[in-house]
Amino acid sequence: MDSADGPGASNAQSAETRLVTAGRDTKAQKGFVNPPVVRGSTVLYPTADDLHAHRGEFQYGRRGTPTTRALQDLLMALEGPQCAGVGIAPSGLAAISTTLLSVTKSGDHILVCDNAYRPTRNFCNGVLARYGVETGYFDPLIGGDIDKLFKPNTRAVLVEAPGSQSFEMPDVRAIAAVAHARGALVIDDNTWATPLYRRSLEQGVDISMQAATKYIGGHSDIMFGTISANATAWPAIQESSRLLGICAGPDDVFLALRGLRTLSVRLAQHHRSGLEMARWLQSRPEVVRVLHPALESDPGHAIWKRDFTGASGLFSIVLTPKPQAAVDAMLDSLKLFGMGYSWGGFESLAIPFDCADYRTATTWEPGGPAVRLHIGLENVDDLKADLERGFAAFNAA
Repeated sequence: MDSADGPGASNAQSAETRLVTAGRDTKAQKGFVNPPVVRGSTVLYPTADDLHAHRGEFQYGRRGTPTTRALQDLLMALEGPQCAGVGIAPSGLAAISTTLLSVTKSGDHILVCDNAYRPTRNFCNGVLARYGVETGYFDPLIGGDIDKLFKPNTRAVLVEAPGSQSFEMPDVRAIAAVAHARGALVIDDNTWATPLYRRSLEQGVDISMQAATKYIGGHSDIMFGTISANATAWPAIQESSRLLGICAGPDDVFLALRGLRTLSVRLAQHHRSGLEMARWLQSRPEVVRVLHPALESDPGHAIWKRDFTGASGLFSIVLTPKPQAAVDAMLDSLKLFGMGYSWGGFESLAIPFDCADYRTATTWEPGGPAVRLHIGLENVDDLKADLERGFAAFNAA
């Protein structure tokens, strides 16, 4: 295959090379570097016999096109040989909901880490509860002691490493060992690190989800989700995606492909800038604590060092105790840090948050107001100057 390598053919190459080469066939693409954007619903069959047998590489637009196939091949190459297939969804939450519906049925019990993405909790407490699935929440630092929380009907454990607000780092390997001994699947939200910095399917995870809206897209211009699964879990993901009619638009698929081509250089910059900013913030008198697992002082650093090859640009800070008005004054004075949800794009972001109301297995008592930062691709000195302006307003309020 010219200028390409499909799943399983590229494992000897580095991840950076796979991001550039996988999911491309320049000969089939008439010499063009990028796969074409295929917009289509109907696929025609050459004969009635082919129609009756559903014989053909593609059967219907919702079930896949050459563009979606290119993206899936690239993601499989990035996830590694444990990946049996990749489902795509129109958002990160759609990836989460599809996954949970794939592995549960009425009467089942699942375990979800207490630091999970809040819409994950809302889906479990809302839709799954209405369909008779019970959700129990656990301390993300529980490790192997999660064994005590299992019930005879526990079917799956969902982890988020690290949590995308409070940044606790679960020991996924220890949790997975217990879950598999109990016959349960392990689901991981791997949005923070992406498979570039953590191949969770090689660390005991059965299903690895991402809000590809974030770093895979990379430019804050798509909504997208991915579901990567091993051979045990892939048939259920594939069937549920088909039955639920889960698909993504062709332009978003193409933008996800385009984003993946530069993922390694963008994440490397987010890693460098994020760590520099985190270390600088540790020295600020306005900051009580920096929540970033790649910092040597972080409680989750040993696990991060063992399981990850890099860090993204997302972390949180805890400020010295002050009224919300002081935090708002700080945020309103920032010029480079925008205030907006999501992350993973080229721009820096800052949002205040408080987990206390939706924690049930742990208590959120950070010691001051918390702000989540996404360090984008701007110059780090400019970002420091922007935060200095914000801290001045914080102190003056």
